[in-house]
Formats: sequence, C-alpha cells, structure tokens
Amino acid sequence: MRKVAGSVVLASAVLATGAFATNGDNLIGVSPASRAMGGLGTGICLEPTDSIFRNPGWLGRQKGFNVSFGGILFMPHVKGRSKGYWDTNDSDNTTGAVPVDSGYQTSDADTFLIPEIAITNQINDNLVIGIGAYGVSGMGVDYRDKNGLNKMHTTFQFMRIVPAVGYKVNDRLAIGGALHLAWGSLDLGAVMAYDADGDGVPGTTWNAAGGQSQSYGLGASLGINFKPTDNICLGAYYQSSIKMKYKNVFISNPMTQELEDLKLEQPQEASVGVGIRPIPELKVGFDIRWINWSDADGYKQFKWKDQWVFAVGGEYKVTPRLALRAGYNYGKSPIREKNNLDAVNRTNTVPDFSARFSDYEIEWFNLIGFPAIAEHHITFGFGYQFTEHFTLNASYVHAFEKKVESTANGGALLAGAKNAQDSIGVSLDWNF
Repeated sequence: MRKVAGSVVLASAVLATGAFATNGDNLIGVSPASRAMGGLGTGICLEPTDSIFRNPGWLGRQKGFNVSFGGILFMPHVKGRSKGYWDTNDSDNTTGAVPVDSGYQTSDADTFLIPEIAITNQINDNLVIGIGAYGVSGMGVDYRDKNGLNKMHTTFQFMRIVPAVGYKVNDRLAIGGALHLAWGSLDLGAVMAYDADGDGVPGTTWNAAGGQSQSYGLGASLGINFKPTDNICLGAYYQSSIKMKYKNVFISNPMTQELEDLKLEQPQEASVGVGIRPIPELKVGFDIRWINWSDADGYKQFKWKDQWVFAVGGEYKVTPRLALRAGYNYGKSPIREKNNLDAVNRTNTVPDFSARFSDYEIEWFNLIGFPAIAEHHITFGFGYQFTEHFTLNASYVHAFEKKVESTANGGALLAGAKNAQDSIGVSLDWNF
C-alpha cells in the first residue's frame, strides 16, 4: 500500500501542474461518481474514494477489498484583463501616463491531468481501513506570451495522502476518521509592476518569483453516518485546516531583492448531507458544505470570503449493470467584485512578506494570478458494471463562465477575470 501511495505522489507531481479547481481552489468532488452527482459525498455513500476523502463516516460500511484508480482531465478556460497607466520607457523608472487596456487575454494553462487512487479493506464486520491519494486543489495561469498582463504566470498544486479507519457501531450508526498528509507546490512566477512613487501607477517592473517551492502539512477529518431508516442516510464531517509555508517564492521589496516565504493555509471545512432512496432504482442526495477561506493564512490577507457550497444530485439504475447520474453544484465566488479600491495606501500585509500592498494590488493579484471565481456547475455521468468485480465510472462537469471585475481611481485602473471549465473524470474500480 505504501508503494501505491508513493506512485500517486510522483504522478501528481508530474501531471497535476496548475490544475484549476472549482469551489475556490478545491475540486467539487474527487471520484467520478461524486463529480457526476454535483460533488456529493457527505450524506450519500458513493465510492471507496469518497468514503476516505470526503466523509470517513461511510468507510465502516464498505464491504470486502476495493481498489479504485482513475483521473480527471481538467480543461479551464481562463481570461484576464488589466487596464491602467504604464511606463512607455522601462529604463527611466517613471510612468508615461499612457492608458493601456489589455482586453481579455486567454491563459495558455488550459489542460491538466489529476490522478487519484483509493484502497479499502474490510477487516471484520465492524472495522474497515483505507488509504487514498488525490490531487484535490490547485490554480494557475500563463500569460507569458500575452500583452498587458505583466507576463503573469502562476502554478499551485495541492494533494493529500489520506489513511483512514471506519467503524460500524451498529446497523444504524457508523463513524470514521482520517489523517491528511499534504503536499503542496507553489510557483509565483509573476512579473509584477511596482509603484515607485506611491501614486497608484506602476512604474518599475521586476521579476517577483523565486521558482517552484514545495511544502508539507498535516490535518485530520472526522465523519459520521446515521441511517434512521433503511431508505434515508444522514451524514456529517469536519476537516481541519492544514498550515503550509512555501519558501523563497516572492520578492515583495525590489530594493532588497530578497526572496521571501508565503504562508498559505488550506482552510477548515464542514459539511452535512442527506441521501434518500425513494425507490430501489433511484437514490438522490443533498449536501451543504462550508469552506472557511476568511480565516486561513494567505487567503485571509487576500480577502477571500467564506463559501457555502450547495450540491444536489441523483443516480438511477437503468439496468442492474448501468447507472445514470446527474447533479448541480453552486458556491458563490470567494473573490467578489469591488469598486473604487484604494490603489495608493499600502495597508495590507501578507505573511511573511516584508512589503505592504494596496487594496487594488491585492485584487489585481487575485484576478490576474489566481481567479478562482467559478460558481455554477452542471454534472453528468454513468457507472457500468462489466463483471461482478469490475466497474467503470465516468463523469463530465461544466462550470459556466463567471466574470469578476474590480476597479480603482474612478475606473482608470481595472483588473478582471473570466473563468469557465470543462472536465472529464474516469475511474476503474475493482472489488473482491
């Protein structure tokens, strides 16, 4: 099992470069069954993958030995726009007061592969153990060959290796817990404009990046599953935050040119959900999920708002072998439109940068560098059981385009982003 998890870590590091996620910087769900049903997994049991990663309270109900291996082909369609005054002579460190509007430019970071694997093993009638490894969060843009966006390019990857244990107390109640061993990689490969005289107008540019930095962290989750009747399932889980520090990723002070560290804490979250089976062929579910961006280091200073995510979905067994799935997921963007921002006074701190940043600079970096603004998702998929022991699951998720624009100096300065997404997920599942 250690060899399997290690292989997935390596695969994630190689393949999941800059994946764009959809509830903030988190995927709406991990397994194809979950993603096809709007990201469900709290109050309804879907696959071994979800019982480990989402709600470990389901783990105690897994039967036999299960292996699931798959991945997500993620295709974000991201555009950025920057409007402002720029230096017409980069060598004189002054602004030429020439208004420039880049218009919306398309990011070249547009296709990524995110792997996943999960294994569960029933020890006895009550005890089940499992381990999973997933790429679960990420963002990134690439505007290096575009005009007017300061050659911004960023990459953020985040994956978890999750050993878990589930215990079925009785036929009605099951509980579970998991450790989250996290690996993250961050590259702020940005070329930023520096306001040399404090007038809100960039005049000097410098390379503000230190290259790719890796970090490790530890978290935990607890879950519960309760079945008041055979046809109704209730679930809840709590997942702790994970503190991370990425070293030597940014130069906030061009006078010293010293590389500095960034604290970027993956936030705590909690969820409740219900699953109902009104007839033997149909099951439906509804989850509510809270993601606490506003209290997580890094996201808090970049002024991300908390998210309430709503997921609804269902599965219908057309035949004993074929299941069709559909769902919907909504989470209001943690990055909101703002107008008349302060572009002069630098009052915002970012841990552990020595320089301070104006409200507009914070928003510019959000929208151009990390525009995690998608809100509405529709989802579809299916599962087909080829044999008694082998099932293929697949999903398709479409996030409708969302646009956010923020301004300063009466609209003379503007930063904007558009984000739409498509993704296809596939998993191969064996049970014995």
